[in-house]
Formats: sequence, structure tokens, C-alpha cells
Amino acid sequence: MLERIISSYFTNVLTIYPIVTVTGPRQSGKTTLVKNALPDWNYVSLEDPDVRSFCKNDCRGFLETYPENTIIDEAQRVPELFSYLQTHVDSKHKNGMYVLTGSQNMNMMESISQSLAGRTSVLKLLPFSYEEQKNAGILPLTVNEQIFTGGYPRIFDSHIPPSRFHKDYIELYVERDVRQLKNIGNLDTFRRFIKLCAGRIGQLLNIQNLADDCGIGTTTAKSWLSILETCFIIYFLQPDYRNFSKRIIKSPKLYFYDTGLACSLLEIQNTEQIDSHYLRGNLFENMVINRFRMSAFNKGEEPATTFWRDKTGVEIDLLCKSASTAEAAISAWEIKSGATYSEDYFKNLKQWTRFSGIPAENCSVIYTGHNPMKTQNGMLIPWEKLEI
Repeated sequence: MLERIISSYFTNVLTIYPIVTVTGPRQSGKTTLVKNALPDWNYVSLEDPDVRSFCKNDCRGFLETYPENTIIDEAQRVPELFSYLQTHVDSKHKNGMYVLTGSQNMNMMESISQSLAGRTSVLKLLPFSYEEQKNAGILPLTVNEQIFTGGYPRIFDSHIPPSRFHKDYIELYVERDVRQLKNIGNLDTFRRFIKLCAGRIGQLLNIQNLADDCGIGTTTAKSWLSILETCFIIYFLQPDYRNFSKRIIKSPKLYFYDTGLACSLLEIQNTEQIDSHYLRGNLFENMVINRFRMSAFNKGEEPATTFWRDKTGVEIDLLCKSASTAEAAISAWEIKSGATYSEDYFKNLKQWTRFSGIPAENCSVIYTGHNPMKTQNGMLIPWEKLEI
């Protein structure tokens, strides 16, 4: 059984709050995580029509049946339950009473903010991280294989070919969740929209351009982007707003939570195609940034990650802020898919250090080569030796 890094944080936070909520994409291992951590607890799933009907029609009776030590899976399926949970846990004054799981973040967070604020800690569980795969000895051998495979647990547990799993995932889960969240009349248009998003990985978001290419209005495009974000398919890396005496770009960049899923949408059918694919650099960048974000989520934190770009085209792929508020705590990262060192890798970082005043010691380039180097402009770090 693969040990999830977030497990220790999960068990600790259960002693602090009456409810712990675990959210994330479908098939990311939420149910497995909580059932393994709490083998003696009751488990109920609101995906089960009978259980869901009981809960919807008699929330008080449901909580009397399961007064504590209960995992409630897909809790967002019965939003009215959250108000009853609030009253119930307030009356008991105990921690570690319930664990809720759910895969549609918007519905979960709306219900939590209305009823359970201050009573629950929210954890985000994503597919297997690089570190989890490495610790379990299941890490794909090459960078291209890692990009193509992604991290969904069933690929590894059930030995499902990645291309088959991702195709089925889009059809069975993404489109089902879309129907639950939004009444989309033409699923073919929505499928085309998702593929167009995959073609924009690591690029500045231009909603008007995206809408025009799909043949839909900008309002619809914004709504569909929100759905994909809600279902943990895409996320947006926001720009850093520090000016540094330059006019800065204010549009976010679009990334996918799982590069394997993105490869499927790009109709990449095997690892060999990645080498010559025009988006290989973007996919590698996506995979690296995912590592930073997963590291934060596994500590129960929101990622303090941004990028920086000015109007002249100088761009830093990733800025990370530590828990400290000091400017010196900012680290800057350039991400290069090449395997051979070039001085040009540090070109933007050199300019950025002049703009920002942040020292070269805080700058690094991540690349696909194997040899680390300490240069006067910062560290050159091989992908597989990156420690976060």
C-alpha cells in the first residue's frame, strides 16, 4: 500500500477539528486515504442512492444513525446535510467526529463556508506526486514517461495503460461532473473546449481567443473554465503583481492538475510522441509546477506560487514564497526541458535579479539533464534531484 505524504497531516488535524474535509479530483485516492487511516470508523457513501435518499429526507435521523466516527463520502451530494452537521458537532464539543470527502470543490466549499466555517479543516488530495511514486518504487523511468503517465492511482494499482485510463476518465468522470454542475447542451463543443485548453498549457489565458477558437461566447468560456477548475482538471497560476519599475502582465497562466490527462486531450498516444511535440516544454513546466503545488497541499497549505512577466517579454516561470514575509524568502525558478546546459537558461533570471534586488542565491534553473551546477547566477538543478 502506497503511503500518502498527507497522511500524517490528516491524522494530526483530526485531533484539532470536529470535522476534516478531504477534497480533490475523482480517483485521486481520497476514500482509500481516509479508510486506511481510520479502519474502525463507519463508512457511508452518498453516491449510493438509498443512503443519499435517507440522508436527504431525514438528516437528523442520518446523524443519529451515525453520531460520530463516520466517514461520509461524496458529501457534496446532499448540501443540506452541512447545516445539520453544524448543529450536531456544536452540541457535542468533540474533535475528530467526522471525515467528509468530495470531488466537486465548488459545491463543497460553498456548503462549508455557509455552515462549517471554523469547524473543519479542508485538505486537498491530488494524484500521486513524484515523491510518492519514487518512495513506492513505481516512478516511470524517463521524464517523458512521467509526463505521459501522470499520477492517478488506478494506473499503478490496476496496471491500466495511461492512454486508456485518461480517455475513460474524461468520458466517465469529467463529463458526468459537468452534467451535475452545469446544463451543457452540446457535449461535443465542451470536449473541444477542454482540448483547446490543453493546447494552451503554460500560456497566458486569453478568454476571448479561447472562446473564438471554440465558437462560443466569452461568458460561456468563463463558465466552462470555472467548471474545469471546480472539477480539479485545470488551475490558474496567478501573476506576481510587484512592479519592479516595469509594466507587468496581469493575466494568469493555465495548467492541468495532471499532465497525463493533458497528454490524452492533446491526442498524444505514447511517450515517443512527446519528444517531438510542440508542447513538450510546456508539459514539463506544468509537471514541475505541480510538484511545488502538491508539496504545499500535502502540508495542508495553499501554494504560495506565482509567475512574473513584463511587457517586454521577460518572464520568470515560477516564484515561490515561504511562510516568512521577508522579501529574501522569495525563490525564483526557470524551468527548461532541455538536457544540455546553456548560459541562456539564466538570461531572464539575471534581468529579474536586477529588477527585484533579490540575490542570485535565490534563483535556480530546473532542467532535464543530470548534472547539478552552482553558477554565479544561481543553481542548475536536475529534475530528478529537485527537493521541495
